[in-house]
Amino acid sequence: MGQRLMSYIPDMDKWVGALISFIIPFGFFCLFNWLKSYQFPKKKRGTPEDYSGLINDNEVFKLTDDLRNNLQVMKETIGHSSDVVFRQIQIGTSGRMAAVVYVDGLADKKSLQEQIIKPLLQDQDLGKQTMMNVDRILKDIKDSVIPIVEGKVVRSLKDCIPEVLSGNTALFIDGVEDVLILGSKGGESRAIEEPVAEEVVRGPRDGFIENLRTNTVLIRQRIKDPNLTMINYKIGRRSQTNLALIYIKGLTNQDLVEEVKRRIEQIDIDNVPESGYIEQLIEDNYLSPFPQMQNTERPDRVASALIEGQFALLLDGTPFALIAPVTFSMMMTSPEDYYQRWLPASLLRLMRYGAAFMALFLPSLYIALISYNHGLIPTKLVMSIVAGREGVPFPSIVEGLIMEVTLEILREAGLRLPKQIGQTIGIVGGLVIGQAAVEAGIVSPIMVIVVALTAISSFTFPQYGVGIAIRILRFGMMMVAALLGLYGIIMFYILIMAHLVKLKSFGVNYLSPFVPYCPIDWKDSIIRIPLKMMNRRQETSKAQDHKRQ
Repeated sequence: MGQRLMSYIPDMDKWVGALISFIIPFGFFCLFNWLKSYQFPKKKRGTPEDYSGLINDNEVFKLTDDLRNNLQVMKETIGHSSDVVFRQIQIGTSGRMAAVVYVDGLADKKSLQEQIIKPLLQDQDLGKQTMMNVDRILKDIKDSVIPIVEGKVVRSLKDCIPEVLSGNTALFIDGVEDVLILGSKGGESRAIEEPVAEEVVRGPRDGFIENLRTNTVLIRQRIKDPNLTMINYKIGRRSQTNLALIYIKGLTNQDLVEEVKRRIEQIDIDNVPESGYIEQLIEDNYLSPFPQMQNTERPDRVASALIEGQFALLLDGTPFALIAPVTFSMMMTSPEDYYQRWLPASLLRLMRYGAAFMALFLPSLYIALISYNHGLIPTKLVMSIVAGREGVPFPSIVEGLIMEVTLEILREAGLRLPKQIGQTIGIVGGLVIGQAAVEAGIVSPIMVIVVALTAISSFTFPQYGVGIAIRILRFGMMMVAALLGLYGIIMFYILIMAHLVKLKSFGVNYLSPFVPYCPIDWKDSIIRIPLKMMNRRQETSKAQDHKRQ
């Protein structure tokens, strides 16, 4: 009986391998679908007025026709901040008192002095008869006295406070309940410079800055279409950050516009410091490692996307704009691909796809071939690898993880250090640690070469988010390669492709134009055909006007 049981032991490895190969993919599939379908409990939030402190319309803080009362209300609401300035003046020779309220640093002092305060102090046209007519005061001041382009009348404190905190000036007049909001936004801002995160080889060298209005001007300079539409939103209960939705009316699919409007209006958060918040809150699948929106500092990339029927989101306070919908092939393209002839552009794209394959598969293929599939390696190469691994105490997966983790730490350290020091640390650190590890017998020379090729390949991605996704998946690929060899790599690859086939970006298939099959769009995917032949926009964008030229 014992000998019979022992006769089945050699087959146990096959049964265990088959069982593991079934359990791991099935377990990941079940976990992923459970997380995606799980509805996290949401806490009940109050209305925006509940989070605005004293900004409400109760009897205590209600605006009246008494200037002292109104100023007292403003001081009790935002006067506790030292940068909020209250300045009382007398309007001309009428004897009527007024006051301006603004935030020092956000309002343009020169514009405030020359175009608001000075005209009010020196005006002689507003006689006492006009000043006695309460209904005409604000209209005459706005139309005849103050040479400010932007001006509007508000009737409540909750409408007045956000305008003042945005950089505008509030004009209060004794005897008038309404408040005149005058456009005086200014303050310090960074000059337009070359994009930092996206190196420009050929093309415009201006990049977005942290000022929303400057960024919209950069787009207007490139697209003078009267149908270019910009819709403003206030995002963040406390921050009240300005967000601009930009698209071309009549070109961008209207259903797509309505969908992005719906998602933006559902955002409920206190603070939005960067466009990455918006990306995470409105993307289709928050569990996917792949980015479903494209971020960029380049106005030319945004303008080109708008012309193709996509939309863009610009957030005040960040130079990074968001573009959607996108596909994986769009993530692998660069604006320089269209600024040069089609042959070098196509060659560079093919090189990027080859580098993506190496960045994802190279370490795992090495581990699988060394651990399980020795017969697939040429004999001379096997002898060279065995000689290099002589004395290495760890299996291939351990030395691979050691080198990959070390490389990721060096890469992160290089990003966090000052630019001049970070580049030196990344290069010198990699060389020194790699050489020291080989001499100490911790890793083999061939593993250092594999990891170095993988690192170089991961730097070729035009989009940083795609590179991060590949780096994450590379570790998973290495683990299944150590467990199941080439069979595990194939299973993991099938899971990745199944996820990408199902993934969408605002209703557009992420693997378009490959899945679903759309051969007409292949002219601008892996290769780029001559511009004279690209006379139609891609079908995947679902633009209302498909004719490009």
